[in-house]
Amino acid sequence: MWPKLLNYNTLRNQMLFGFIAVMMIILTFVGGITFNSVSTLLKNNAEKHIGQTAVQANGRLEGVLDQIDSLTTLVSTNGYVQQLLLRETKGHHSTFAERQALPPIINLVQMYTDGIKSVELYNKDRVRLYPLDGDNLGVKVSEDWIEQANAKKGGIVWFGIDPSDPSSLLAIRRISLIDKYFSTGGYLLIRADRSKFALKGPLSGEGEAETMLLIAKDGQLITSNDKSITALEASVLAASKDQTVKIGNRSFIVVKQRSSVTGWTLLILTPVNTITKGISVVRTTIIVSACIGTILFILLSFFLSTIITRPLFRLIKTMRGSRLNILKPTDIVSSTIEIRELNYSYNQMVDNINGLIKLVYEKELSQSMTELKALQAQINPHFLFNTLDALYWSLLDKDEEQLAAYVVNMSDLFRYTITKPNKDEWVSLREELEHIERYLNIMKMRFEDRLDWHIDVSDEFSSIQLPKLLLQPLVENAILHGVESKVTPGRVEVTARKFGEDVIVTVEDDGAGMSEESLRQLIEGLESGKVQSTKDSGVGIANVQRRLRLYFPSEGDLAVSRISIQSQQGKGTRISITIPADRGRALL
Repeated sequence: MWPKLLNYNTLRNQMLFGFIAVMMIILTFVGGITFNSVSTLLKNNAEKHIGQTAVQANGRLEGVLDQIDSLTTLVSTNGYVQQLLLRETKGHHSTFAERQALPPIINLVQMYTDGIKSVELYNKDRVRLYPLDGDNLGVKVSEDWIEQANAKKGGIVWFGIDPSDPSSLLAIRRISLIDKYFSTGGYLLIRADRSKFALKGPLSGEGEAETMLLIAKDGQLITSNDKSITALEASVLAASKDQTVKIGNRSFIVVKQRSSVTGWTLLILTPVNTITKGISVVRTTIIVSACIGTILFILLSFFLSTIITRPLFRLIKTMRGSRLNILKPTDIVSSTIEIRELNYSYNQMVDNINGLIKLVYEKELSQSMTELKALQAQINPHFLFNTLDALYWSLLDKDEEQLAAYVVNMSDLFRYTITKPNKDEWVSLREELEHIERYLNIMKMRFEDRLDWHIDVSDEFSSIQLPKLLLQPLVENAILHGVESKVTPGRVEVTARKFGEDVIVTVEDDGAGMSEESLRQLIEGLESGKVQSTKDSGVGIANVQRRLRLYFPSEGDLAVSRISIQSQQGKGTRISITIPADRGRALL
């Protein structure tokens, strides 16, 4: 007995250690999810804060640019400037005195905006009117820039660094003549001090300073607060779509803000360790909590397992005594609620098993009697055939040759339809057509001259294998729903033709046909598999389709396409099924 108890103790310890291992895995998994969720939340909040800061920084920059835009708009719409440029377009070149009146107007931009180095005025022919040195606009900027200014139709266009002066930023604005249908009258060239756009100091007062870059549309680095980043690196950062980048040994979170005024991009690179510095505290907290929870869980698990398993050993000893004998209920009484419940359940189980044994025994006897009665009540098909044969000879003796022929057809039809358990379910197309011929002869007795048919199938298709009674439902539908609905005589045609590696068998009638709505509902029902069996049909077109799917499985949903229905109201119905010529079973 002691080895048995030792085995139970070992099993208990194994189960306890397994349970503790599973719970530790769960705690680790939950801790990992919690850490990942908190980390993601901290990162998202930091990125959101940086994004808002970037919007504010970009807003301050756009505020300066909007001020320049407003002042240059005042200059370009000034009445004196408009009239001067209008005369220039008409070929009247401005005099020296007229050009000397421009400084108070044009210098308005420099007076009210800090950081503007110069504002130059050019006429339509790109000749400078102010200052008075007479340089050409094409010397200062490229033709492409001038075309962009024309395309902006009076809006200011910021291009970036001045090729001739790296300390300056260039912008150009086309002046539209108000009195000449807003046509091009000249250009304003604005040169701003690049140092006025410098990005200084961190955006936040905590941690390592952010790196801020201002990049033009063509990738030029306009300004940066980190001199270690080259113009090439800045261009690559502007084109990159990664949220996290690495420069040297430092990793950064990238936040981009594009200016709607200039098209320039403000990049803020925040060190990853600045954003995630709070994550290490969360990690330490989770690890310490998990360790304390694991220790407490192990102690409580050992304590609870001892309380639960000790009374269970007594119940196990009792249950082992009934393993080799007849099942008997236990009479052990325990003060523990759980053990009492187990004792009650065990006694109930013993009573149920004894009852089931008795029930199974009685059920076996009843099933044997049922099978015997079923065998005694089974009708031998030969009895039916012998009866029909006797009826056939009786009709011949009475000169009822037509009825005798119908009896023969009926007998052959029953012989074909009734299948023994060991009879093959596959037949040749020739046998199926012979069965259809017998069926049509029987239906001829009902419809007389109202029914006519024609079977046109080449002998080369006669050996093709198909499931028994696959075509009869189609012929049955053609008669009952086509010919029967007509007052005039009707016709049923059965044809077969080769189509690639398949054979298409078609059953067609010239009966009442179906409306477009009825045909659509029938086809949709076939595709969804929810069509009910056709009325008065033993199998129905829905069952024909299911048998095609069963006997001729194909890849995908090709089995749905093995049956095709065409119908026109008042002109008849045509149903075609596709049978593989090289599949099926060989005729025995």
